Amino acid sequence: MKQPPAPPAPEKEQLHPRNPHRAPYDFPQLSTISPELKAFVQTNKFGNLSIDFADPAAVKALNRALLKQFYGIEHWDIPRGYLCPPIPGRADYVHYLADLLAESNGGALPPGEDITVLDVGVGANCIYPIIGRRAYGWHFVGSDVDGVAVRAAQQIEAANPSLAGAIEARLQPARTRIFDGLIQAGEVFDMTMCNPPFHASAAEAAAGTQRKTAALGTRRGPRPTLNFGGQNNELWCEGGEAGFIRRMVQESGRRPTSAYWYTSLVSKKETLPGVYRALQTAGATDVRTIEMAQGQKKSRLVAWTFLKPQQREAWRKTRWSEARD
Repeated sequence: MKQPPAPPAPEKEQLHPRNPHRAPYDFPQLSTISPELKAFVQTNKFGNLSIDFADPAAVKALNRALLKQFYGIEHWDIPRGYLCPPIPGRADYVHYLADLLAESNGGALPPGEDITVLDVGVGANCIYPIIGRRAYGWHFVGSDVDGVAVRAAQQIEAANPSLAGAIEARLQPARTRIFDGLIQAGEVFDMTMCNPPFHASAAEAAAGTQRKTAALGTRRGPRPTLNFGGQNNELWCEGGEAGFIRRMVQESGRRPTSAYWYTSLVSKKETLPGVYRALQTAGATDVRTIEMAQGQKKSRLVAWTFLKPQQREAWRKTRWSEARD
């Protein structure tokens, strides 16, 4: 008896309404746009076209295709072993930041070219600046402690005319610092963003890789690989996510007027109480928590500002006035 066709994959309703990745991946179209992807497309056990998400090469090819289709990026590459992030979830962070910015400006999103965003830990992939530039026209400074990652991000910007002059990748010279030594005198940012290292040690990161590979259940071999890759500084730091964000809060508190909104992703819910305590100690005047989800993965971003109401109004008048006219 002929089997009925497999039902189409459902839309990813948990993603932000403006996220262009809510629909299932259209692998035939993506393979036409980026032919290298075709070699990795196969029929999965549900009868749908997909890729082996445990294969780093397949994930990289998918990212290239998505960046071409949705963001007009013709040339994108990362060094072997560097983080190759899932784009839909990264796009959600950017769109929720746009909502936060509009809410702070009386409902009007300020003009793109006038908005400057600092991406802490830009990585070799440069994903957040690409999405933010193409979706909203923002200008980005991307920082990283890894010189190879900084050069890779610079090469992506240089290879794509649509990104020309829109992204400045900077090396953070002190591996244990975040804003110190990076933000220049008199420099201000409308927002900062960060996807902090998740793990507290190399061993913890390796164990996470083992669990993820086992969960994907498609690759076999003596040396499991993390499908999205990642160097040590991308995956772990002393104190893990909680320690990194606490340091970020402390350093932001020493420069309260350098940004309107400081923000960070927080992957672990149990990290939140410590972050809130640190923000209270640092003197934050407003703290927001925005829940996000992609499939079964739950996350959130925390945003904080040290600006008082009169300072916020002055910021809006001097930097965002065009959007309020």
